[in-house]
Amino acid sequence: MTPLRRSLQARLTLFYAAGIYGAGIVVLAVVTLPLAGLQSTVAVGEQDTGAITGTGDGIGPQQLFAASAVALAVLIPIALAGGWWAAGRFVRPLRAITTTAKAISAGNLHRRLALGEPTDELTELGAVLNDLFARLQASFDAQRHFVANASHELRTPLAGQRTLLEVTLADPHSDAATLRAACEEALTLGGHQERLIRALLALATSEGGLTRHEPIDLAATARRVLASRRDQVAEKDIDLADRLAPAPTTGDPGLVESLVANLVDNALRHNHPGGHVSVTTSVTGTQATLTITNSGPVIPEDQIHRLFEPFQSLAPDRHQRRDGYGLGLAIVTAVVQAHHATVGADARREGGLEITVGFVRAE
Repeated sequence: MTPLRRSLQARLTLFYAAGIYGAGIVVLAVVTLPLAGLQSTVAVGEQDTGAITGTGDGIGPQQLFAASAVALAVLIPIALAGGWWAAGRFVRPLRAITTTAKAISAGNLHRRLALGEPTDELTELGAVLNDLFARLQASFDAQRHFVANASHELRTPLAGQRTLLEVTLADPHSDAATLRAACEEALTLGGHQERLIRALLALATSEGGLTRHEPIDLAATARRVLASRRDQVAEKDIDLADRLAPAPTTGDPGLVESLVANLVDNALRHNHPGGHVSVTTSVTGTQATLTITNSGPVIPEDQIHRLFEPFQSLAPDRHQRRDGYGLGLAIVTAVVQAHHATVGADARREGGLEITVGFVRAE
């Protein structure tokens, strides 16, 4: 057991014992004090016949106080034992919580509290802690999954680059044209790594929360992003329509621009030649909204939530992902959470997505 001054059960034992002992003193006082002043109803030297025939001295105060002192002395161990038992019943669930918490902190995130009946404040605390442990487990599992996927995504182009260079250098017939082609492919793989690292940094920055609160117009931000993507739009032969009405909000301009850029890139990447993309900004009630609609493959409704998780893609083949890493909508989710905004996605019956982000409207 822990030292007396630190033991909750010891403190509760003293508290309960003091209550029991105090109650005993009150009971004895109520009983003995009136008795101390009573007189006997039996005449001195006569046999009790049931009738009042005279008076005499009753039990004296000394005898009563002596008996009370003995009773109080006997009550001390009884009060301590009762207090210890009651304190043990109270502390037992706390010990179970402490033991389980220690096991979980040691790395066993699957353990849960099982306090059982009766349902009281401690079992409610146990339920809250179980919910907390479940969220921690999900967070750690997601983090491990994210690190594993990030490591795989980064290792793949590095391994390809190394293999390319080794094969080229090992070929005794390599000429300038071969070396140039190998260098160009190595640069392509390096660009792949650079874009992936940039996306990872954007995700980490978004999850770190806001460091700036500045006025932002979603229309102006969307206009800048679309201007930088005109070449891609022309190359993919996509019809781009924009309806950019002023939509003022506040937040981190860099993160908001990253959100818009990732939504636009996602709409362009998962599209088909001759498809369309529509970008709209507006004010609806207390929200400044950004809506991006694009054509593309048909997406099952029950799979939409996967798109907002890191390294998730509905493309069946890795090569069909092209320059995507499954991080775009994960970055969008992180930026939305940092700004306390909302995001919703709907699968279009004819194919593609409609994604709407709602920021708090600025005056």
